[in-house]
Amino acid sequence: MNNILVLGGTQFFGKRLVERLIEEGKNVTIATRGKTADSFGDKVNRLILDREDKDSIISALKGQTWDIVYDQTCYSPQEVKDVADVLKGKVKRYIFTSSQAVYDYGTLHKEENFNPNEFKYEFKGRREYPGYEGYQEAKRAAEAYLFQETDFEVVAVRFSIVVGRDDYTNRLKFHVDKVLNDEPIGIKNVDSRYGYILSHEAASFLYEIGQSSFTGPINPGCAGDISMRELLDMIENQTGKSAIVTDELNQTNASPFSLPGSWSTNTEKAETLGFTFSDLHKTLNELIEFYKSENVKVVNK
Repeated sequence: MNNILVLGGTQFFGKRLVERLIEEGKNVTIATRGKTADSFGDKVNRLILDREDKDSIISALKGQTWDIVYDQTCYSPQEVKDVADVLKGKVKRYIFTSSQAVYDYGTLHKEENFNPNEFKYEFKGRREYPGYEGYQEAKRAAEAYLFQETDFEVVAVRFSIVVGRDDYTNRLKFHVDKVLNDEPIGIKNVDSRYGYILSHEAASFLYEIGQSSFTGPINPGCAGDISMRELLDMIENQTGKSAIVTDELNQTNASPFSLPGSWSTNTEKAETLGFTFSDLHKTLNELIEFYKSENVKVVNK
């Protein structure tokens, strides 16, 4: 399966996925809005489309075939339907980047805890899914459409929180910087627990699962989960400073990880398929050390 379409692929682990596909000698096409520059040069083909504009999707994708589609940019069932309509009968495998958010709040969810084949949905655009609950419904509905209505070999990759030195959102860095700068961190519940995965392991998983024959939902990521309190303890231990935590959130102090409840997954199915992931505590400690050193460099400039 050498002819690959990536919807997205210019940022974070999507970029790492494209780099891996190129390294493996695949014929790669990326489809984006064309607003983010990439470093792939002449190693990829490029299409311009807007997931909220069906005509642009038809214009970009019509008359073409691919072995695998990696969907990194879908945030509504309408968006996945528009792509699926154009690619019907022209694609074998559809690898959908989903999220642990499809599960109800809770910890160590197994794949069967959300069944997309039983989920009733309606077609709405991405702007009709506000907040965390909206994001959850959108990912659930997109999965449901793919599994219920298409003939593709579908994989729904339910990622936990993706972290890494290349995380342009700086979500973990936010916490390290706040502690080092003696600034408050707004968190509603320090006992909420979350799962994580490194960006390069997320990209590798996408590549490998695409090349496999597996279909269905799957939870990749570091085994286990960690509470916000435990994460802050790790930051305190490495920085020698105390975190200032407040439950009064505002635009300046609100933690990117201060979600309405816990979200983490059981990764045993991925492990039984032969996938391995880094140790959770080692992963976070190494990233905390990296962000600490980056903060020191900025201060010393």
